[in-house]
Amino acid sequence: MRYAAGKCSHSRMPWDIWLIFLGLAVILPWRGRMRMKKLLVMPKVSTKERLTLYASTIAFQWFAVAVVAWRARAHGFEASQLGLMIHGRTRILVASIVGAATIASLQWLNLRRVGRVPVEARGPLQAIAERILPQSTAELLPYLALAITAGLCEEFLYRGFAMAVLFHIGFQAWAVVLLSSLLFGLAHSYQGRGGIVMTLLIGIILGSSRIAFDSLVPAIFWHSAVDVVAGTAGPRYLVRTLDSDFESSL
Repeated sequence: MRYAAGKCSHSRMPWDIWLIFLGLAVILPWRGRMRMKKLLVMPKVSTKERLTLYASTIAFQWFAVAVVAWRARAHGFEASQLGLMIHGRTRILVASIVGAATIASLQWLNLRRVGRVPVEARGPLQAIAERILPQSTAELLPYLALAITAGLCEEFLYRGFAMAVLFHIGFQAWAVVLLSSLLFGLAHSYQGRGGIVMTLLIGIILGSSRIAFDSLVPAIFWHSAVDVVAGTAGPRYLVRTLDSDFESSL
């Protein structure tokens, strides 16, 4: 990879870079679990509470990206090392669109499959879906903004920054993909063990695309597609009570 040969201002990663990794490995997973725990004890989540959740998550993710980009730049990481370049526009555009369409279709089919399973057998997925997925037209647009934000911000954090650092300190490509995917899976630990495993596997796919295309762009499209479909198909198949106008629009 082009960025693997890039140089940083220090031969060893300074304390603030490791502090960011601590945040990705411990603080973000803890924050997600605490927020979900709070939601799960609530008998019902109102539109106001759901919109607040979306807005606060968007703000937090962009804040995290700003801090990480600031420290990465301060320590000499270049845009190419962080995956912020496009090499071969046509190739990347085709991969982004075709990949997004494919993964969106698979996500839709999986949600439809889960929707056919008895509610009591769906495990924590059901309770999480009923609390965080949009359930009215007023909630859909903010949710889609969150889905796109997650695609942009999480890809920069895990496939951009984290992979660049791991490559810089000497890990092989397979280890870089695996470790960054593990961090990504832990960030979704609020979804339970199944959620961690599934997110880790998705992370491996996204991390592999980061290496194959030497760019974050395909991973951003693919990641956003997963979340967009979750917010559009998820309510149809997983949420038991919906705004009638919203349900008919899906």
